[in-house]
Amino acid sequence: DIVLPWWQHPVNIITLVVTAAILAAMIGWMVGDSRSGVEHNDVDTGFLQDMRTHHEQAVLMGIIYRNLPDTNPGLRTVARSIVTGQNIEIGRMIQLLRSFGEDEANTTDSSMAWMGMVAERESMPGMATDDELDQLGRLEGREADELFVELMTEHHIGGVEMAEFAIAEAANGEVILMATSMAEAQTGEIGEMARVLAADG
Repeated sequence: DIVLPWWQHPVNIITLVVTAAILAAMIGWMVGDSRSGVEHNDVDTGFLQDMRTHHEQAVLMGIIYRNLPDTNPGLRTVARSIVTGQNIEIGRMIQLLRSFGEDEANTTDSSMAWMGMVAERESMPGMATDDELDQLGRLEGREADELFVELMTEHHIGGVEMAEFAIAEAANGEVILMATSMAEAQTGEIGEMARVLAADG
């Protein structure tokens, strides 16, 4: 009898082929699964990049307000929550953009193309102007409270508008969850700021 090398024996060949097929299927599943985690479209990218800029201004506004004299303790608590929460979200947005292989920030001269509009960065929904931020920084007491609530409410309304568009049009599950959480949190903060200000009136 002719003794075939192990790699030419029919049974071994069949075993190798089946094993290779199983391995290929497993690798394909793992690759497909990892790719599913970074599936994204232009809305995901644009939302994260522009919302990062949007959040950065909210953080700045919160810091400015917390450094003003004689302001409302309840509103200072809300401001601290905004500074902390939105800084955490900025970090997560950067992580997601890295996972997508996209720029960590909007490097173009305009924003909002992902929502079907084009705006200057400072003209995104709800963004305060430099003059408004300067004005806030010069106030104290009740006047500071009122302007902070006015500016942050407008800022949050704009952020919710952006988040709701992302919820409807984004492709990445994590982005959709983040946008949903942002919309809920910012809507809640709008109500909380109004209640605190009214109670102190």
